[in-house]
Amino acid sequence: MNRIKLVLTLILCLCVLPMKAQSDEAVLKTIYTQALTNGHSYEWLNYLSNQIGSRLSGSLGASKAVTYTKETFEQLGLDKVWLQPVMVPRWVRGTKEYAFIEGVSGKTTTVNICALGGSVATPALGVKAQVVEVKSMEELQALGKEIVHGKIVFFNKPLPAEHINPIEAYNACVHLREQGATEAAKYGAVGIIVRSLTFRMHDLPHTGSMTYNGLPDNERIPAAAISTNDAELLSTMLKLNNNIQFYFKQSCKQLKEVQSYNVIGEIKGSKYPNKYIIVGAHLDSWDLGDGAHDNGAGVVQAMEVLHLLKKLDIKPKHSIRVVLFMNQENGLRGASTYAEAVKQNDENHMFAIESDTGGFSPRGFNFDCNDQAYNQMLSWQGLFEPYLVHSFEKNESEADVKPLKSEHNVVAGLFTDNQRYFDYHHASNDTFETVNKRELELGAATMAALVYLVDKYGIKGTKN
Repeated sequence: MNRIKLVLTLILCLCVLPMKAQSDEAVLKTIYTQALTNGHSYEWLNYLSNQIGSRLSGSLGASKAVTYTKETFEQLGLDKVWLQPVMVPRWVRGTKEYAFIEGVSGKTTTVNICALGGSVATPALGVKAQVVEVKSMEELQALGKEIVHGKIVFFNKPLPAEHINPIEAYNACVHLREQGATEAAKYGAVGIIVRSLTFRMHDLPHTGSMTYNGLPDNERIPAAAISTNDAELLSTMLKLNNNIQFYFKQSCKQLKEVQSYNVIGEIKGSKYPNKYIIVGAHLDSWDLGDGAHDNGAGVVQAMEVLHLLKKLDIKPKHSIRVVLFMNQENGLRGASTYAEAVKQNDENHMFAIESDTGGFSPRGFNFDCNDQAYNQMLSWQGLFEPYLVHSFEKNESEADVKPLKSEHNVVAGLFTDNQRYFDYHHASNDTFETVNKRELELGAATMAALVYLVDKYGIKGTKN
């Protein structure tokens, strides 16, 4: 009987062995196991997506999300939870947009569009005009005012398929969505239609932000995205007869700015409480779906990092702070407000990581840092290989943590298997049902594992 008691005691001691006495391999395995068997990320995402829904800055959904995530932080028993006020733009879509192509015979074909975020409305009766199709700003400039004036400019550039990384393909086209209205207005266009930025051929238009770059109100023209299927239809019809006309109507408007918040939760460091490791994600989303991938997944993964540390009784040496940024999608006000406060308070942010490429399987990280710090990150690559997380690239960071970059720190982004990301990006099918529970949990564990290593070893070649 005494031998049995001794064996049981030894097993119990091994199970509760302090994290600092275990190997890094063992700690990472524990983190992944905990995330996959006792994590909360999928449960939180379910509520955020299905009970709250879309969270466009300034909306009721965004306000509810602030309250929910703050209360969830408080339930985790963190050392500090607070709201950081942020003034955000409030753009509203209004009634559902409507559009059709009209042939020379007068026959009309309805097509799927959505207003781009920040666009002005059309006149009350809509806009109808002939169409000029271009694939670049250079083509628009070559046409000139003589051809463009009084017409609708149709930017029809598919995402270039030769890019293996979909983000690179997106970056090759996103300027057409963001700057297209400003440039087309210079030549007298009455509106623009932009091909949705997705590889997928379907009937769903994908929204996104655009800007007028200070253009006077009376010179601003309406801007909308058209689905990829309908972009192909419009292009084909123009090739057959370039005298066809396009009609669209949208009632969106820009209202006065309102106050919102960044939501922040923190575990205080036991040895270096004034040195911070930041885990970030943006709480806002576009209004067409429920923002499950963009960026509900990142939000709950960031929250899960704190939950895992608490659940496993890992007491970090540095302060671990999760920041849920408001207004990434149409202004980056949350990121700029937070970065300004960091500067004013002279806070030492030694490391920051963000998740914003969807709730897909993690594949690695992007690091923005000096060579010495990057080589240190590479030295941990083998620890992640059992989890198929082996892409460690030196690249720019995600938008919300980018303002925190200095020569003395490291900013990083979780890199996922994002080949399907733009199937859902900014569209109405970005919903909870499209997120795989296991993939989401693996992403949360991956970020927690990296945070653990950074906290344990610090960052070489930086002031930390």
